[in-house]
Amino acid sequence: MTAAPSPTLLRRPLRLGPRGRWWFDVLLVAGLALPLLPAGWSVGLLAVGVALLELLPLLWRRRHPVAVFWAVTAAHALQVLVQDEPSLGQTAWPVAVYSVARYAAAPHGWAALAVSAVAALTAALDWTVGSPEPRVTVLTNAFLLGAVAATAWALGTLGRTRQAYVDALVERSERVEREAAQQVALAAADERARIAREMHDVVAHGLSVIVVQADGARYAARTDPDVAARTLETVASTGREALTEMRRMLGLLRAEDATGDGGLPALRPQPGLGDLDALVAEARTAGARVEARLPDPAAAGEVPDGVGLTAYRVVQEALTNVRKHAGPDVSVRVDVELTGVGRGRAVVLRVEDDGRGASADDDGRGLGLLGMRERVAVHGGTVEAGPRPGGGFAVSARIPA
Repeated sequence: MTAAPSPTLLRRPLRLGPRGRWWFDVLLVAGLALPLLPAGWSVGLLAVGVALLELLPLLWRRRHPVAVFWAVTAAHALQVLVQDEPSLGQTAWPVAVYSVARYAAAPHGWAALAVSAVAALTAALDWTVGSPEPRVTVLTNAFLLGAVAATAWALGTLGRTRQAYVDALVERSERVEREAAQQVALAAADERARIAREMHDVVAHGLSVIVVQADGARYAARTDPDVAARTLETVASTGREALTEMRRMLGLLRAEDATGDGGLPALRPQPGLGDLDALVAEARTAGARVEARLPDPAAAGEVPDGVGLTAYRVVQEALTNVRKHAGPDVSVRVDVELTGVGRGRAVVLRVEDDGRGASADDDGRGLGLLGMRERVAVHGGTVEAGPRPGGGFAVSARIPA
């Protein structure tokens, strides 16, 4: 079952789409041009035409703000040449200044503000021709026009910076969400790899014991039925334990006692150094001659659980490979010891046999040795595995504890 996608940490604010923005600008231009209809009879068609030249470029103010600003500027310059009084078309100027400050880069906004200052003074001079107090009128008109343009520029700049800030927040939240999803995916991949290693160890070890015991029971059934019965009991017990570990790792086993459904044994903790003696005893039961030197149980209990499990799995895989590849009548030696103190403390182990060594037929995958190296590498340790000079095969590892 796939998990539902998590909501974005910061949603973008509601905005008009491309079609909505276009119609907004159409209505804006229409609203500004509408008063020209009744005024056309009094001001003349030329003034109305100039006003339309000032207003119509606003339809493209979002996509081409700089070009629209200069087009409006040119139309206003034309108005200065043909008119000496204000016009309704001049309402396009603050809209154009806002647009260039809002939708263009900051240098274009500053240029529009500077041009606005010059245009305000020019318009004030043009409108005050013949005024009884020209100096006061010019200053007043220039200040008012400049204030309108400066306000439009400030609002546009504020909108642009706010938009950039919101976009940065949204981009950051989306990046954090993507990184979180990647971390979850990596963790899931690591967990799948860990389960695959555990499954390999459990299945390979359990099946190798079952195969060896089943072969022994088959031969013993002809001569000693009691031995065959005990051997088959060991096969059944090993199979149940392997099945229990597999189901526990996959999260499919509910807590049951020994008398639960199927007669399966109850759940038990992950194995560690303290369980190596049982592992060696199981190998001996399977017919191998095993000589073991194991750490004291009290000292083994001081080793972290992860390190203990890794050491157990390495020894388990090594004994499994002995049964699979070393051949018959093999002697095995298992040495596990705790060395060093403090940060230099480590579990050092070695499993060696006198079997076929490099001449053994491999099963073609090498997943066991790969799993060993991956397990030990997690704890910063090292593994060496290969044929012995005098014959046989050896696996040695050092795991910091």
